[in-house]
Amino acid sequence: MSSLFNQNVFFGVIGGLGLFIFGMKIMSEGLQKVAGDRIRKILAALTNNRLMGMLVGMTVTAMIQSSSATTVMVVGFVNAGLMSLVQSIGVILGANIGTTVTAQLIAFNITKYALPAIALGVGLKLFARQKKWTYFGEVILGFGILFFGLAVMKDALGPIKDSEAFRSLFLFIGDNHLLGVLLGALITLVLQSSSATIGITMALAANGLLSFEGSVALIMGENIGTTITANLAAIGTNLAAKRTALSHFLFNFLGVCYMLLLFPLFLHFVNSITPGDADFIVQTQQQAASLGMHIGDKPYIARHIANTHTLFNIINTIIFIPLVGFLAKISTLLIRGEDVVSEFHLKYLDTRVLNTPPIALGQARSETVRMAQLAISFLEETNLYLQHPDEQKIKDLQKKEEYIDLLQKEITNFLVLLSQQSITSDVSREIASLMHMVNDLERVGDHCENLWELRQRAKDQKIVFSEIAQVEISELCQLTRDFLAFVVQGLEKRDKSIGLKSQQMESSIDRLEESLRNNHINRLNTGECNVLPGLIYIDMLHNFEKIGDHTYNLSEAVIGVK
Repeated sequence: MSSLFNQNVFFGVIGGLGLFIFGMKIMSEGLQKVAGDRIRKILAALTNNRLMGMLVGMTVTAMIQSSSATTVMVVGFVNAGLMSLVQSIGVILGANIGTTVTAQLIAFNITKYALPAIALGVGLKLFARQKKWTYFGEVILGFGILFFGLAVMKDALGPIKDSEAFRSLFLFIGDNHLLGVLLGALITLVLQSSSATIGITMALAANGLLSFEGSVALIMGENIGTTITANLAAIGTNLAAKRTALSHFLFNFLGVCYMLLLFPLFLHFVNSITPGDADFIVQTQQQAASLGMHIGDKPYIARHIANTHTLFNIINTIIFIPLVGFLAKISTLLIRGEDVVSEFHLKYLDTRVLNTPPIALGQARSETVRMAQLAISFLEETNLYLQHPDEQKIKDLQKKEEYIDLLQKEITNFLVLLSQQSITSDVSREIASLMHMVNDLERVGDHCENLWELRQRAKDQKIVFSEIAQVEISELCQLTRDFLAFVVQGLEKRDKSIGLKSQQMESSIDRLEESLRNNHINRLNTGECNVLPGLIYIDMLHNFEKIGDHTYNLSEAVIGVK
């Protein structure tokens, strides 16, 4: 009987916890789909104003309901050089407040609506015709599963009330605040979810197993444990990103330290602004019926815990907002050194943000624009080499071609991983479009390589081009370069009106290439040019024409045809 009791409790707790975490994941993904590009636009509003950074962090985290996701994103942005250390600390301060929305939602005694929410969510997800309602269906479904998991967990913990051993253990945690903090940090570290720790804490407390003091200690530990996610995300990043993660830890750790010193005052403050007695226990059947609880439950403690979580982070943020620069200096002192910049490196891509598709897609687009700008530079340097072949430039040209190949491989791999996430059909189309872009840009790089190798071969064989041929090649190269620059500018601005001019520019390149080839054939016929230089010249014209073709393909991807 005892083993059956233990088995039911164990399976109920882990099953309920699994449903809770799964519900959180579905709800977060649904919220991200509903938010879409708005997350990127909000983050783009970042300035050096620390208050604005805090509001951005709070808004984004409230939208996606995951402080871990926000802090991991921030670490990725700092690593990419898109955000300064001071900016990042402001965002993380706001993220800590935004994540408390989850606890406030859980504190509402609405588990009885969990199954109707699941039914409504499934109905919208499966049968809604508009995408917007499908995404709302995911949010409602996740919300329902979350509360159903909480109810399962709470019911499973019910029989523990009668276990003297468990009661003694939880009383011991309530009397030893430091132990509670350590336990809360450990649970959050293992589960990698601060919301899951809060769910467990609320379930234990609502069943009357945990005192308010013990709950607060666990919540404070959760605030330390959640910072571990960002620090794990910072492994392998640059120094600025490591300092950002450390600042997050310092902010929460120092906050917990002074709150433990002011523990009685803090608890009194929470009690004074929250209705009901946190440790009031339902003792009669009449009370249980009127409150919708069971005998032995604590009906008011969930709201007290939620308010504790919110107030701790608000107070901590108010204290540390003026000290953002101080936190940055401490983290810089603790993590010393200067970054060694790799010759070939990715600037924007970071697999840590794949769980937030709108942000990940924005990073992939930024890296693609960077690759396109590199292709323009490669074409310009190739033209210089064609006019004035210099052996010292060969290594630089080879490196640029290798770099373009590397970017194509890394961006494609990133996009494949992104396509495996829970994404909208719009995101899926844009992923396919970006894949077309990077492939065409890589082919532009290949044709540039063909061009300078042809020129190098001509030089090695002591072949001299006529002055007319040199001018013609330069003219075609400039036209091709202008076309590529025009399309890349359209890519940067996301301008879908470039189609007509792209057609005209591509046709101009084709006409010029055909005209130059016919002129050359005429020169061969009149004996003005030799056969061997002529073959290399024709190959060069062909490569420029192919660059024009791939640039036109790129323009089609920009306007959404591909």
